[in-house]
Amino acid sequence: MAVKKLLDARDGALVVTGLGSPSYDVHAAGDRDDNYYLWGAMGGAALVGLGLAQAQPQRRVMVITGDGEQLMAFGSLATISVARPTNLDLIVLDNQHFGETGMQSSHTGRGISFDKVASACGFAEVAELRSLEEVDALCERLRRPAEGPRLFVLKITAENLPRSLPPRDAVAVKNRFRAHLGFATC
Repeated sequence: MAVKKLLDARDGALVVTGLGSPSYDVHAAGDRDDNYYLWGAMGGAALVGLGLAQAQPQRRVMVITGDGEQLMAFGSLATISVARPTNLDLIVLDNQHFGETGMQSSHTGRGISFDKVASACGFAEVAELRSLEEVDALCERLRRPAEGPRLFVLKITAENLPRSLPPRDAVAVKNRFRAHLGFATC
């Protein structure tokens, strides 16, 4: 429900998804040419989002990833902060578990707070959200211009929901995304 709300309010933002449940949630909300699903690229979503934000400075980029995937890219928060894109929003779906490998407790279930880490790195805006009402307010907040990268943690329930699998053909996903941006496909 939270991901669908964010996507309904995306206002033209390009979306990059992290491995696993974030990709399933984005796909379930509606498969689109401006969704870029990362299959088998654990830890890559935040930096792919940064590269896209730098290459497309006139477009907003929304990365939707999970706590386990973002933990694999812990250092990306420092890199993103130093690059200081004003068009990059990271949304971390945090169920405090490694959902793709058996629901073991993740570091966020043991006290690591991505919003605090991002704040310490120098992100322009950070917050931790726990309700759909807060997601509604976030949708409005994301429409406003940013002064730098933003990171929002959505605390969610740890559960194994039915999966809506996006296309697994990475070349086809890349080509349709490039075509959406007006680039030649290869």
